[in-house]
Amino acid sequence: MSTSVKRSADVAVVGLGAHGAATLYQLAKRGVDVIGLDRFVPPHDRGSSHGGSRLTREAVGEGAAYVPLARRAHKIIAELEAESGETLLVKSGMLIVGSPLTNAAPLHGARDFLATTIEMAAQFQIPHEMLDAAALRRRFPQFLTFKDSDRGYFEPQSGYIRPEALIATQLAAARKHGATVRGNVAVTGIEQRGDGVTVRTSDGDVIADRVVVAAGAWARKLLGAPFDKLLTVTRQTLHWYEAESYAPFTPEKLPAFIWFVTDRLEDYFTGFAVTDPSEGIKMVASRDGPDIDPETVAPATRTESEEFYDRHVGPNMAGITRKVVRSATCLYTNTPDHGFIIDSHPAMDKVLVVSACSGHGFKHSAAVGEAVAETVHEGRSRIDLSAFRLARFGAAAA
Repeated sequence: MSTSVKRSADVAVVGLGAHGAATLYQLAKRGVDVIGLDRFVPPHDRGSSHGGSRLTREAVGEGAAYVPLARRAHKIIAELEAESGETLLVKSGMLIVGSPLTNAAPLHGARDFLATTIEMAAQFQIPHEMLDAAALRRRFPQFLTFKDSDRGYFEPQSGYIRPEALIATQLAAARKHGATVRGNVAVTGIEQRGDGVTVRTSDGDVIADRVVVAAGAWARKLLGAPFDKLLTVTRQTLHWYEAESYAPFTPEKLPAFIWFVTDRLEDYFTGFAVTDPSEGIKMVASRDGPDIDPETVAPATRTESEEFYDRHVGPNMAGITRKVVRSATCLYTNTPDHGFIIDSHPAMDKVLVVSACSGHGFKHSAAVGEAVAETVHEGRSRIDLSAFRLARFGAAAA
């Protein structure tokens, strides 16, 4: 139960994962009196913004609405790297492989992910290479089973973001600009009354003019209708394996990749280069699963990682052993169309809901934070966010 302690701020940000940390930083940078709240101590491994690496690219296969966010995010990350001295984006290159004759994988809502990626690169003039099967085999011997019909899209200036490092860097910068960061504080309710919003927490009430909710898997319970019906939460597994030698898997040799091994979505998987051999080689794949409660998610098991290896890694990759270095879980908060939500709460116009990013949001988060800060502080964002409004869900969002 909340105590009687009250803390006032211009803006309160609830949830300090990818989008919340970015929003907090961007608001503080603009001189806004802002407080950030998280039920754990960020960066942490209890939600959706961890795992050591997250894919990024500018030609976004999910569609044109996302490309400006991805491109702006890369620029913001470069600025943060220059200011902090931290490496936040590893430019290993980004490779997407599939067969154009059979692949129509509805990944993250895109009916043909590879074709849309190529279309976005042409539309936005993003530097890239197209590789046929012979070129793929010649350049990337780590992959065993390229088909003759395969083609590869390679984006040299992309790769993967280090999620924990990016969150920590933005939180440190936010504090430097005057933001208050409070971890281990559970938000139990949000009420809008008149011109202000009361955020009920386990450590007292926070009174703010505006509230940004970026609570990920906890958003639907906190926000109520219509989010309790629109959003689902799925458990994803992450796997790290030992290599026979790590020399072929450095960022100079292995790009981050998405590989549609067959035309079935269940056969695709992704992987990352290695900068620290003690961590092993990370391999993952987004999978549909049952709706779960984030409070009771089961930990990842070695058996899951061994089964993933047997189906995906072992038959298709050279030089990676079945020895599991570690396993972990991650939570995806999904919308019906696998798109983002960035919009005001229908019943509380001072509360801006951010994310529900359906497993493909981290690469955009630095720019989403900036766009949200512009919306809150200046009334509108430079990047068009209309594709992420609740209205697209019709009566379900009423």
